[in-house]
Amino acid sequence: MAPYQNLEEYNIEITNEVKDRFAKIIDEIGEDVQRDGLQKTPERAAKAMLFLTQGYGQDAAEILRSAMFEEDYDDMVIIKDIEVYSLCEHHMLPFFGKAHVAYIPNGHIVGLSKIPRVVDVFARRLQVQERLTHDILECLNDTLKPKGVAVVIEAAHMCMMMRGVQKQNSVTTTSGFRGQFEKIETRNEFLKLISSDLS
Repeated sequence: MAPYQNLEEYNIEITNEVKDRFAKIIDEIGEDVQRDGLQKTPERAAKAMLFLTQGYGQDAAEILRSAMFEEDYDDMVIIKDIEVYSLCEHHMLPFFGKAHVAYIPNGHIVGLSKIPRVVDVFARRLQVQERLTHDILECLNDTLKPKGVAVVIEAAHMCMMMRGVQKQNSVTTTSGFRGQFEKIETRNEFLKLISSDLS
């Protein structure tokens, strides 16, 4: 399992299998897969699906372990407004928004770019927002063993916007806290900081 890679090369056998399934779906809904605009659509859709689910082949904990450094810093580290794009496992429609992640080091810090990469690893799977929040939280907590971890995700879900209840302006917020962030004063400091524009 690769720690992290931007999947641009595709397994030909798997791509062809997925492509054939997309071609069948297009045919079954009543379209002509041979018309100009659709001839390459099954292959494009197959590659898009493999890209959007590449997180299954990546190891989030290894990403963190590859850039852990001993450091005495023991105050809050926050990376906010991390872009999140994932696929709802119920309808396979996108949900997207922002993740805010914080940890309090306990002898080790981690390279800042690794936290957004961990978010990507778990987001690029079939997901529900609740589990995505939990996956990120537990990976950071188990791997870094910090004094505390906090994760908040705010996302809009196309399965609620394009179909079903059709509510275009709704946003779902999920959160998880471990260690010192379970204390109300630490949690409130984190929530205040992710809500503030400090620039």
